[in-house]
Amino acid sequence: MSPRTKTAIVHDYLTQSGGAERVASALHALFPSAPFYTSVYDAEETLPYFRGIDIRTSFLQRWPFSSNSVHKLALPFYPAAFEEFDFQDFDLVLSSSSSFAKGVITPPATCHVCYCHTPSRFAWRQQEYLSQSRRGRVLYPLLRGMLSRLRSWDVESGQRPDYFIANSINVARRIRKYYRREVAAIIPPPVDTAKYAPVSPDQVGDHFLVVSRLVGYKRIDLAVDACSRLGVPLRVIGSGSDLGGLRRRSGPTIQFLGRLPDHEVAAEYARCRALIFPGEEDFGLTPIECMASGRPVVAYARGGALETVVDGHTGVLFRAQTPESLASALTQVSEISFSPAALRAHAARFDVAVFNSRMLSLLEAALHQHEEIYSQDKNAPDSFSLAPPRQGNVSMPPLTLSTSGGQ
Repeated sequence: MSPRTKTAIVHDYLTQSGGAERVASALHALFPSAPFYTSVYDAEETLPYFRGIDIRTSFLQRWPFSSNSVHKLALPFYPAAFEEFDFQDFDLVLSSSSSFAKGVITPPATCHVCYCHTPSRFAWRQQEYLSQSRRGRVLYPLLRGMLSRLRSWDVESGQRPDYFIANSINVARRIRKYYRREVAAIIPPPVDTAKYAPVSPDQVGDHFLVVSRLVGYKRIDLAVDACSRLGVPLRVIGSGSDLGGLRRRSGPTIQFLGRLPDHEVAAEYARCRALIFPGEEDFGLTPIECMASGRPVVAYARGGALETVVDGHTGVLFRAQTPESLASALTQVSEISFSPAALRAHAARFDVAVFNSRMLSLLEAALHQHEEIYSQDKNAPDSFSLAPPRQGNVSMPPLTLSTSGGQ
């Protein structure tokens, strides 16, 4: 890709330190001089990476209720926040989106590639989205009409990117169903596997581990209940609105560690018996991080876990989202001898170097194709007929490059 390519990065909001923010930082690292557009930015709540870069926020940054704790109240205004950004001077806009960032409006000459973490939860999985907090559950009856209108905007804005990249097969299926779009590639999120390493067998403990935001849909309650019933130790890393309720239902073997620095999380991965991944996730980075540390994963057999956890080889899958099913899997994983080297080799398929190579190759192909199409459009006669639109949206020809991840 030409160093003269003017690139902008767009992300939904920088108010937490989740997997989407890690992907957004990796995308920006590919173009370190690119300005970074987002709706709101909270330096204390998101990754330290973003503190030294050119961040450009929307008008929501000045609003007191756009902070992470109550930003759902500002939901009706997020479309306008992204539509006001001006990308007239850019050749490439790369959006990192699970909600609004894909809805930016770009000029015809600008190539817009969206890395989609998932179609918007507030539009398509409303109860799951609002159940993340008690406030959301209380407000749900009042927000239903607004969320229905946002669903219509979500479908419309899903037609704006020139190309979609999905983070998993799971998400590619949702993009096809909700937006009627095909993805240019499936590129799993990156993990810097060099930050993780196994320890000697005598340093591995007998405890299980959870690393997660503590919100309802993550289903950390299953891990707490299963380990309490079995009487086995569980260490929980993370914070969130469900912390109080989880503490109240916990037995004496459950320990809550709060948020920890990355190097301490890496040490916890390496010393656990296994990581518990009990929710249905779009993809999920923590299983890869744990496998890079030489430890197996016990995961619910739905969503992204099916693309990262190989049952019986890199972990154990449980089929029913119940404490009983999880408890059985915890007993099973304790009876299997896993090879740390094999676990790390599996995790290496998702390394940041693989991600970077795939992303750059795809972006170069997308830019080249977009420039060819735009050049043809500029030279077209004043009157011409378009090919029949694909389900309401003019279809871009398929890229000559297609990359995929997963098993």
